[in-house]
Amino acid sequence: MLNENGIAHHYREYTQDPLSRAELVEVLDLLGSGPKDVIRRNDKAYKELGLASVIATMTDDALIDTMVKHPTLLQRPIGVIEGRAVIGRPPEALLTL
Repeated sequence: MLNENGIAHHYREYTQDPLSRAELVEVLDLLGSGPKDVIRRNDKAYKELGLASVIATMTDDALIDTMVKHPTLLQRPIGVIEGRAVIGRPPEALLTL
């Protein structure tokens, strides 16, 4: 979709090159969201870690640490440009950047 609209972009393979903790915190800040807002509740790791039963009591720091260890927990794609970010759900949301 980005190619079709002539929008230059760089795709980061999050499983091969996951976000560092500092990068994740920065992306959350740009999104204006907390980690509970961007966690994938249908993700395999979410279920395997039993997060459904503990997420309500987890601190943001603890959840961020968990997301760094299990990058598939983060909603994606996320577009970041010039100090702004948006989750690409639906994908057309990326065009708002």
